[in-house]
Amino acid sequence: MDLILCLYAQEVCGYPVSIFFIVVNEFCERFSYYGMRAVLVLYFRYFLRFDDDLATSIYHTFVALCYLTPILGAVVADSWLGKFKTIIYLSIVYAIGQVVMAVSAIHDITDTDRDGTPDNLTLHIVLSMVGLLLIALGTGGIKPCVAAFGGDQFQDHQAKQRSTFFSVFYLCINGGSLLSTIITPILRGQECGIHSQQKCYPLAFGVPAALMVVALVVFIIGSGMYHKTEPQGNIMLDVCKCIGFAIKNRFRHRSSSYPKRMHWMDWAEEKYEKLLIAQIKMVLKVLFLYIPLPMFWTLFDQKGSRWTLQATTMDGNFGSLILQPDQMQTVNPILILTLVPIMDSVVYPLIKKCGLNFTPLRRMTVGMFLAAMAFVAAALVQIQIDKTLPTFPSSSQSQLKLLNMGSIPLTVTLPNNDPFVIEAAKVNHPEEVLLGIHITKPDFIGRNLTQIIKSIYIFSDTLLQTDDLMAKPEQGANPFMVNLDVFFSTFTITNGANTCEYSREFGFGSSYTLLIPSHFAWGPTCSESISGVEDIQPNSFHMGWQIPQYFLITCGEVVFSVTGLEFSYSQAPSNMKAVLQAGWLFTVAIGNFIVLIVAEIAQIEEQWAEFVLFASLLVAVCVIFSIMAYFYTYMDPAEIEAQFRDKGGKEESDKEELQMQKKDVVDHHNEDDEAKQTKM
Repeated sequence: MDLILCLYAQEVCGYPVSIFFIVVNEFCERFSYYGMRAVLVLYFRYFLRFDDDLATSIYHTFVALCYLTPILGAVVADSWLGKFKTIIYLSIVYAIGQVVMAVSAIHDITDTDRDGTPDNLTLHIVLSMVGLLLIALGTGGIKPCVAAFGGDQFQDHQAKQRSTFFSVFYLCINGGSLLSTIITPILRGQECGIHSQQKCYPLAFGVPAALMVVALVVFIIGSGMYHKTEPQGNIMLDVCKCIGFAIKNRFRHRSSSYPKRMHWMDWAEEKYEKLLIAQIKMVLKVLFLYIPLPMFWTLFDQKGSRWTLQATTMDGNFGSLILQPDQMQTVNPILILTLVPIMDSVVYPLIKKCGLNFTPLRRMTVGMFLAAMAFVAAALVQIQIDKTLPTFPSSSQSQLKLLNMGSIPLTVTLPNNDPFVIEAAKVNHPEEVLLGIHITKPDFIGRNLTQIIKSIYIFSDTLLQTDDLMAKPEQGANPFMVNLDVFFSTFTITNGANTCEYSREFGFGSSYTLLIPSHFAWGPTCSESISGVEDIQPNSFHMGWQIPQYFLITCGEVVFSVTGLEFSYSQAPSNMKAVLQAGWLFTVAIGNFIVLIVAEIAQIEEQWAEFVLFASLLVAVCVIFSIMAYFYTYMDPAEIEAQFRDKGGKEESDKEELQMQKKDVVDHHNEDDEAKQTKM
């Protein structure tokens, strides 16, 4: 046969067939997770109507839970169900959570008046929170199991294939993340609904839910080919018990009459082996270095919350490509796939050739500094955005826009201002004025208006008042006329017998008022009599200016995260690498909790100032970490473990030799006794 692939009993060219199911499962699961997360903060902000701070807080609470539950998943898998059953059961929980999220985004469920707005937001909020809780339990619970379960499929002689598997596994994570953050924002931007057309969040959540169901089905299909190991106990529980015993025993012997020991963990020697105690000491030494690390994740995970909200006030027009605000997150996985090989094959070897000792802890310090600089760049971008935002009146000010809908000019007199004329079918620009306006025109003489922020349409025989916008249009959309959150380039006017098409290019985040005059006439040139007034300028600061901050934060991630995992693995004892992995994930959770604490407590009004605050905090933490790293002594866990094993073996040998000597002495005494008896 001319086939390159050769199938040998459960193997394809040296690789177990089962890993292909695991790889597909991981790709679909990561697509599901990152696809849902990409649109989550906008769902909170614009569907559930949370403000920016609450949307950010709920988002980071969810992410934190996703990184806390792996500890639970690891304990359940190793101590009770085993990896296979844990993945199956928690994937079912995961899929249910995704379905619940999709259902929570269907506005027609409670839209009884069919105006496109849910009438009972409480129901949608409860459903979404339940869905997120199930997703956090599912994705976090299977996180420590899937990769380890894939590694279990290889035998000892397949070390090279196992290494390739983990590389492909990591590629699937980033591939799923990249595709989902491109696709789901596009789905969100569509309009769907039964009675009214709104942003299609049900589809944006429904596709990830479908992918999670596919991931579960694919994983179950391969169940007959998996090598399944029975649960053998969880080392994390043993570590916790040993530490707890050491603390309790030390407390019992706190009196000065007891001799001190070199390390507080030595108080566990009465019950636990010295090798286990030495291994725990090594783990605690690394965990102490983890204390400053959560601040890095505090900044890093805001690219899915604050940075996405920042993009909603920017121009996403890249020529032939129009980017949604939540699609800017795709820059991160693209840069990761590009920078990781560049760092490994170019940057690090070049630094080494220059004679610089770029240790793992120094790399992590540089990564933290780069993340801080990314937030400085985000602050500079925010300052430029703020300059383009319209100025709305304060509580002590008024804003008035007058539109002359008639066929003759109007003279308007504002208090303490000279009279001005509004031509037919024209509008004045909103001005800050005192309350009370007088219009000089028959039938309107002496009519005073006392509204704060209004648009007044002046017809030949009546006045029509409408509320003006108090903020930039949501999600970078383009409301015009009466606050319609849709993007139009062309629309049609018809009276049933005649039609007139009007075309205009609208910028992101702009607001327009279109005036159709009373002398409007149908015909080929009908659109020329329609005039448009720009109430709010479109977003003029381009979304491309976010690329530098994404570049800096991704460089920081590559230098910090990848190196940190490598450092943790190299400094961990052979049987406690999972413990340090759990500790690493725990720093991510704490970092996300810090975000919601700052968002709720700091209450900083200016967004650029909040970015500067986070950057300053990380720089301070970076200095502290560099000092801790300076005094850190690198270990060789294998050598330390070998010393204790040799020492333990020597102690056993000494005990055996001592017993042999005692036995020889006893035998010698027995011979003497027999000789004496014979002589007598």
